[in-house]
Amino acid sequence: MALTDPKIRALKSLDKPYKVIDSGGLYILVKPGGAKHWYLRYRFGGKETRIAFGVYPAVTLAAAREKREEVRRMLAENVHPALQRVVEKVAADPSRTLQHIASELHQNILPGHIHCRVII
Repeated sequence: MALTDPKIRALKSLDKPYKVIDSGGLYILVKPGGAKHWYLRYRFGGKETRIAFGVYPAVTLAAAREKREEVRRMLAENVHPALQRVVEKVAADPSRTLQHIASELHQNILPGHIHCRVII
C-alpha cells in the first residue's frame, strides 16, 4: 500500500525502530526518538544494500520518490549509486583527497605526537 503524507505524519515512534514500506524498495524508518528517515533498498552486483535520502519532512514523499527513480536510472545504467555520491562529493570539493587530509593531519594534529615521524 502506497504511503501518503497524512499517513507518514500519523506514524508514531515505538520502543524499537520500524519500517513502513512505500513501493519499489523505498521505505521510511521510524526511530524511537520520533525521527523518520527515508531509505531505498536495492541490489547491485548481486548484493543488497540501502541508500539514505534524508529525514522527513526535510525530504518530502515526492522528493524521496523522485530520488528513488534517479537511483533506478543509475542502476539501469550499471552505475553504483553510493559510489556515484562519493565521486560527486570529491568532485565538488577537490581538497577532500586522502593526500590533502593526511598532510593536514600531519601539520595540525600530529606535531606533538610521539610517533609523528613514523606516521607519514
